[in-house]
Amino acid sequence: MTKDPRDRDLRSWEPRTKLGRLVNSGELSTMPEVLKSGLPLREPEIVDTLIPGIEDDVVDVNMVQRMTDSGRRVRFLVVAVVGNRDGIVGLGQEKGKEVGPTIRRAIDQAKLNMIMIRRGSGSWESGPDAPATSLPFEVTGRAGSVRVTLKPAPQGTGLAAGDVSKQVLSLAGVEDIWTFTEGQTRTTVNFAKATFEALRKTAKMRVPHRADETLSILEGPVVQPVSEEPEPEEEDAEEQEEEAEAATGGA
Repeated sequence: MTKDPRDRDLRSWEPRTKLGRLVNSGELSTMPEVLKSGLPLREPEIVDTLIPGIEDDVVDVNMVQRMTDSGRRVRFLVVAVVGNRDGIVGLGQEKGKEVGPTIRRAIDQAKLNMIMIRRGSGSWESGPDAPATSLPFEVTGRAGSVRVTLKPAPQGTGLAAGDVSKQVLSLAGVEDIWTFTEGQTRTTVNFAKATFEALRKTAKMRVPHRADETLSILEGPVVQPVSEEPEPEEEDAEEQEEEAEAATGGA
């Protein structure tokens, strides 16, 4: 039986690729560094190491039947999505004879297909200095006959999208969006792929530097810097107050 990747023991992990060795040695310590390194991502343990709390969701489980000389052959097609709800998302697809192991392989495949997206506030209704809860500009993705267009929406709109797109967008960290679809959207696999391809284009679009602040463009996850500067500032403020009181008393 295939072991659940979410229960994978990383202590016994022995990297087999250059990227895996760089992560295991600590030279690459964040997922954005991994994705920007240009090295192929071929080990799901890399994602498990750098994003321990990554979430996964099964988009679709479809039974595929085929007649052979020995009889009817049944297999399962599974589409899964993974993400950290903060600018990083992946989509995977696998086929297999059993549902459980196929789902686990699809999740691992999604971890190997992870991308980093851009978020922003591209809606004119948001106004200046709006949070990056949507996309900075309009993007379109295609898969088969399905075409998905994602348009920036103001804060508070929510995910105005189909259930399949919602699964991909929510795990990517998008909170407000307008979506327009064309084609056979009941084809769940193509619907999910088209949404994923649209998100991929957010990282490929060229944006002038002056637009970064206007659109509140945020690439990848939000990194909270660790700083201990506020404590000295508080001490300086207290010292200034004491000096002011001493000067007032002396007067």
